[in-house]
Amino acid sequence: MEKMRADARRNRAKVLAAAEEAFALDGLAVPLDDIARLAGVGAGTVYRHFPSKEALFQAVVLERIQQFAEEARALVTAADDPGAVFFDYFVRVIRQASLNRAICDALAESSGHAFKAGAGDEFRAALAELLARAQAAGAVRPDIDGDDLRALIVGCLAVERYAPGSEHLLRVVVDGLRPVERVRTG
Repeated sequence: MEKMRADARRNRAKVLAAAEEAFALDGLAVPLDDIARLAGVGAGTVYRHFPSKEALFQAVVLERIQQFAEEARALVTAADDPGAVFFDYFVRVIRQASLNRAICDALAESSGHAFKAGAGDEFRAALAELLARAQAAGAVRPDIDGDDLRALIVGCLAVERYAPGSEHLLRVVVDGLRPVERVRTG
């Protein structure tokens, strides 16, 4: 495959950034011409990189999921306090994803555009690694696995969609991930 020129890479990055902003606000209803204008490029530039609005939409979602995965992988190697790092990242993913319906939907999918390209698998693997480190440090209850965690993220995103600003509900979920301090009886 031919390597992209530097100006073409910059234009593609501008289009992706503008599209992420536009899709987050207006969803798929936003015209490609509006995205081109927001990116400061011509419509032809958008079409050269992305043959359809759906292709651009998929690229935006894939890039964001990949960014989540890269951030998690970086945190695994840099974590001095695995528990704090895990909880901070968990909350940050929910807050960032809740701002963009496309990202919410992609995280909720078990198949589809984000997961066909492997970005979803990379994200799940990196998140599971953060979880395992936090569990090994005793900061997260041991009976939670990566699939449980993904379900909790999707649930938190649904709560945010239907009850925006429900910080106390996110705190309930975070508290539920912490180890049980005392044995329950009865």
